[in-house]
Parts: sequence; C-alpha cells; structure tokens
Amino acid sequence: MRIAFGGIHTECSTYNPVLNYADDFRIVRGNDLLTNPYFAFLQDYDAEFLPTFHARAIAGGPVARVTYDDFRQDFLTRLQAQLPVDGVYLAMHGAVYVEGMEDAEGDWITATRELVGPDCPITVSYDLHGNVTQRIIDAIDMFSTYRTAPHIDVEETMRRSVSMLVKSLQTGVKPGVIWAPIPVVLPGERTSTEDEPAKSLYARLPGINEIDHIWDASLMVGYVWADEPRATAAAIMTGTDADVLSEQAAKLALAYWQARDEFVFGCVTGSTEECVKMAIASETAPVILADSGDNPTGGGVGDRANLLAELIRQGAQDVIVAGITDKPATDAAFAAGVGAKLTLTIGATLDPAGGKVTAEFEVLLVSDDARSLAKQALLKTGGITVVVADRRRPYHNIADFELLGLHPAQAKIVVVKSGYLSPELAPLANPNLMALSEGVVDQYVERLERKRKLQPAYPFDTDFEFLPVSTRSARFVAAK
Repeated sequence: MRIAFGGIHTECSTYNPVLNYADDFRIVRGNDLLTNPYFAFLQDYDAEFLPTFHARAIAGGPVARVTYDDFRQDFLTRLQAQLPVDGVYLAMHGAVYVEGMEDAEGDWITATRELVGPDCPITVSYDLHGNVTQRIIDAIDMFSTYRTAPHIDVEETMRRSVSMLVKSLQTGVKPGVIWAPIPVVLPGERTSTEDEPAKSLYARLPGINEIDHIWDASLMVGYVWADEPRATAAAIMTGTDADVLSEQAAKLALAYWQARDEFVFGCVTGSTEECVKMAIASETAPVILADSGDNPTGGGVGDRANLLAELIRQGAQDVIVAGITDKPATDAAFAAGVGAKLTLTIGATLDPAGGKVTAEFEVLLVSDDARSLAKQALLKTGGITVVVADRRRPYHNIADFELLGLHPAQAKIVVVKSGYLSPELAPLANPNLMALSEGVVDQYVERLERKRKLQPAYPFDTDFEFLPVSTRSARFVAAK
C-alpha cells in the first residue's frame, strides 16, 4: 500500500488583524516527515507512507494569501511526484482562514482530490474546533476528529483516521461520510469535554463506533472566532450503511442542539478587575488566572497588557505573568542587560487596539534558548514578574516556566494567556479563575460582529427552531 500524507494545521481568528506568514509555521517537507515525532505512529502500519508537505502553526490571524498559495503548491507538487498512490492521509486542523478566501480546507482537500482522481480514497483527521463544509465532505471518504478538549487524544485521532484507510485498502470495502450540521457555535471554554454537557455527549462516541457499519463517529464543536458561513458544530459519521449513518448523525446532532443552553464555563469567571481582586484575596495558591480574550492558542494576538495593568493598579504581589508578546520590550531588555532598570511601555505592539501599560522594570533575565522558539526576557515591577517574548507563543507547559527559572507552583498568582487550562497547569490551579477579557478571541462571543453567517446560529440567534438533516457525501451517493 502506497499512502501519501501531509496537510496544513492551524486555526485563524478572522478578528485578529495580524497575518500569519511562512515564518510563523513549523514546516516539514519530504523525507523529514518520516522522522518527525508528529508522524512517528505511522511506523506501526504495514504500509509505505510517502511524505509530501506539512505545516503547523500556533493559532493566530488569517494566513497571508501568498503564504497559503506557496504551501498549497509545494504540497501538490510533492504529491504529484509520489503518484500513483493507493490512498491519501491529510492531517488537518479545520479552522484555517486565508485572506480573500472562504473554506481554505475545502480548497486544499478538493485540490488533492482533483490530483489523485476519483478512485483514490482520502482520509482526514481534524481538531474538533475546526469547521466543515459540504465541499469538504464531498471530496473525502473517511473522517475523524479529536474527542477531547483540552486535546489529549491527538495521536489517537490520527491513528483512527489512518486505520480506516488501511482497513479500506486491505479489505476493498469503501466507506463513505455523512454529516449533520448543527447551528450552534460556542467557544471551547464552554464546551470542554471535562465538563458537562460535552463530557456526556463525547462519551457517546465510542458506543456509536460499536454499531454495525459505523467506522467512526465524530462530533465537531466548530471554531467560533471565524466569521465564516461554515462556522458551526456538526455530527459526522464514517461507515458503509447510509441509513445507519444518517440516523446516528441526526441523533447526535439533536442531542447537541438540545443541550445548547447547558454549556457553561468550567471555572470561576469574571471581569479582569473582578478576577484580579479574587486572586489577591485568595487564601490558597497558586491562583492560575487565565487571560482568555488574548489567548494565542485560540487565535488571540497575545500582546495585550490590560491584565498586567490591573495587577499593578491593585498592588498584586508574588505574581508571574506569562507572557506578553512585545518585541520592542524584549529587544530593550537584551540591549540593557540583566540588572538594568528601564521605563518601558508594554503591550499593543502587534494590534494597536490592545491595552498597554507604562512602568519601571528591572531586567532579571534574558534568554535566547533555541528550545523556546523565541527570545524572552524576565522583567520585574513591584511584586510582579513579567515574561515578554519577541514572538507570539503560549506558556502552557511547566517546562516553559522552568526554562526561565520560574516555578509556578510556588507563586501566589500565575497569569497565563489561555482559556481552559492545559493538562499540565490545571492540576496546579488552587483555584483556577478565568478573566472574560476583551480581545480577538473574546469569550463573550455575542459581542463579536457576525457579518457573514448565512443562517441563524446559537448563541448569536436564539429564537429559531432546528431539526437535524443528515447529508451524504457526493462520493457516498455515487458509490451506492
């Protein structure tokens, strides 16, 4: 079996004004994909995997059109060179937005289909915070998405997708895809699979998978910070019996719809001012306070200093703020050196709409460690230690802190630009607070403009009725 693989993986807030270019991606080409840890699991299959091109990036703003076009051409050229192939595996995210283009994944996947022809099966893996269209469904044969948020089943999902393709090629059985869109699109912080009702909804999927003729059951939350017509939740089934798939997709879609009012935040929330006040007053520690509106892993810019300004205003002590993207401040710290005292204005260096704060800072450390993928500096003002970096990046792993000599478990307050906490930080939180801060990934999604939706969608619209309709892939219809 000759299986080509590749793809593009990022999510893009259409409200984020900062474009993503090639330098913002981790690009792996050709044979380097065979040794890349992300695809190491492919070694477990009795098949010849043919590498093409794969690009991944932290969530952010739209992908520049020139960057996307270059990526697409690189991928297609490398795929062309591998033909003929027996199948294709595409490792995607599902929430790419390209300037001047709707449905970027639809463009990528249909271009793949046109190149390999109608007889070559295509399987894809997705993030559950991706968006799907009929165009995508019509071009693929198999689909699987994450079942956890926070995402702890990435490899498991990729394996499900590849396993279906291998099964199809070994047996000659050709599955198809059926989906039921759901007019609900909510932030991940209200749909975490660790909290109800998402926990119970996603717990249904393994059981659905056991039903005869079903190969995979997937439930998409969708990506809310993309003002696109395709932004919606969806139930997606892969298998061999269209009637069974349609019935199960409709049942799952209806269950999600009926639970729409039950999705709530899984931790204590409040305004920035309220959360800082609660953090200071907490008798337990560390308080991990998420600056949710500027979360770079959700598509936020990562350069807002509003929460830092509030910490300073309220006189917070023993605080780590990790981190703020600010290249000018980082460069100034490097130029001045450890021990220097500087008056700096931090914040809003990428998006002028963000908040900023001016204060006197002491440079505690500068770091250009290659493991961090960014130049970083530790700056101290009063009882607050601030991490600044010259590139957008999250601080969601303990190693991110330890690399800078910081120990979040020992601090009174740790501020991270995040929504729900990562699996490494969540166990430390005592308690976890989430500031419903403004930004391009605002958790109050109703405050965001929706100019391009073509139909009512909850929670932007609330007074409408819905009954799920399952639709087959055009390829499934043709096969039957």
